[in-house]
This record gives sequence, structure tokens and C-alpha cells, in this order.
Amino acid sequence: MLAKRIAVALILLPIGLAAIIAGEPVFAAAITLTLAIAAWEYVRLLRAGGLKPAGALVVGGTVLFAAGRAINGFNSAPWIASILILSSMAYHVVDFERGSEGSATNFSATLGGFFYLGWIGSYLISLRDLTDGMWWFLLVLPSVWVADVGAYLFGHLFGRHPMAPRTSPNKTWEGYLGGILSGTAGGAALAAVWLALGGPDTGITVIKGAQLGLVLALLTPLGDLGESMIKRQVGAKDSGKLLPGHGGVFDRIDSWLWAGVIGYYLITWIFLPN
Repeated sequence: MLAKRIAVALILLPIGLAAIIAGEPVFAAAITLTLAIAAWEYVRLLRAGGLKPAGALVVGGTVLFAAGRAINGFNSAPWIASILILSSMAYHVVDFERGSEGSATNFSATLGGFFYLGWIGSYLISLRDLTDGMWWFLLVLPSVWVADVGAYLFGHLFGRHPMAPRTSPNKTWEGYLGGILSGTAGGAALAAVWLALGGPDTGITVIKGAQLGLVLALLTPLGDLGESMIKRQVGAKDSGKLLPGHGGVFDRIDSWLWAGVIGYYLITWIFLPN
């Protein structure tokens, strides 16, 4: 299992890094594809649990949100959201007339899919599109990865007190603390490296890196727990089998979804120079 995880990581890491460095439109296309796959896995998960979200609307809506964000930022979001909401209601009304007994719940599941994976996931595109967005992106996402590794190691070595036993039995408060410490230190260290490579004009400082790493380490575990909640409810271990040793794409981006939107607003509201 570990060998498979390492092999997949070694293959995907240079591809992802190349897309981040390339920027638009390569990066946006890579994120859109990633979100679309995760959206389909979301649909399959909920269908395994007895719900029936509209797959075409969840995946198509996710792609629309991501494409709109890449093309014109937030300008197209109101009409995309409006069309998707009305289309979803129409679809599930028809589905109810055809005999479905859970159409109202399925309507909510459809909305949840394209808003969570499409609207929230598209903040990864917005983050990369910021001024000096490559450097900020390479600060936000790796800080989360460092925090995840720290949480795993601390939890494995010192974990005694379950954090969310019903949702994710292996997570402990000790691991969570380890993730906070690792994320804060990792954010500071990464900021120091990017400051040296990108220069002070990026707005990145070691203090900002530590602050960003701290906030992300505090909050992004909820993305992991949120996806675990879905899997536990439907009785699934992984969201898919596309990535050997890792599970599905949704399994891998659960924390990214939170990191993208939280990082974006921390940077634009607090960290970017005036």
C-alpha cells in the first residue's frame, strides 16, 4: 500500500507542479478536470447510499463554475448558479412525477454537489490567478500537506484521544495538535524559501507564512472530516479507485477545497500589500 502511494505521488507531483508553474489555461484545465472527477465520485458515493443526485448536473455544474472562474473570475457566477438551481429543481420535479420518493432530498444532494465541488473548488483557480499567485499557491497547498504529514506522525506516535470517533476513528487530538505545529512551522519555512526565490514584491513574509499555515492547519481538517462523513453515511471506504493506494480524487482534494477558499480570502483581505 505504501509503495503504491509513493509511486502515485511521484507521478502526480511533477505533473501538478508543471501545471501550477504554467498557469492559465493549463492550470485551470487541470483543476477543472480534477473537480469534475471528484464530482462524479461524489455522485457515485451518494447513489451507493440510496440517494439519486442528478449526475449530469453535478458534474456539468462543477465544470461550469470552474470554467466561469477561469474565464472571467466571479462575473459569471450569478447566472451560472441561477441556471443550475432552476434546472435542478425542474429535473427533480420530473423525477418525482416518474415515481421517485426522495426527490426533495435528491434536489438538495444535487445542489450540494456542484456548489461544494464547483463553487468552493474553483477557489483553487482564483488563488492561482492572484497577483504572484504561483508563489501564494505554492505556500497554501504545501502548508496543508505538511500539516497533514505532521498530524499523521504525531497521531501515530502519541495519539490517545479520539477527535471524531464516529466520523474518522483514526484521528486524534494529539495528531491535530501535531498538524497545527507542523503547518505553522511549514508555512514559515515555505515562505522563507519562496521569499528568497520570488523576492519581497510577492508580499510573502515568514510571519505571513506562519499565520497562513496556522489558520489552514486549524481549519482544513474539517474538509477531510466532511468527506469522511459522507463516506461513513453511505458505507464506503474510499470515494473511488482511480489512484492506487490513495483511493479516489475526492479523497485527495478534500482538504484542498477548504485550503483554496480560506487561503484566497486570507491573502486578499489581510496579506496582500495595498
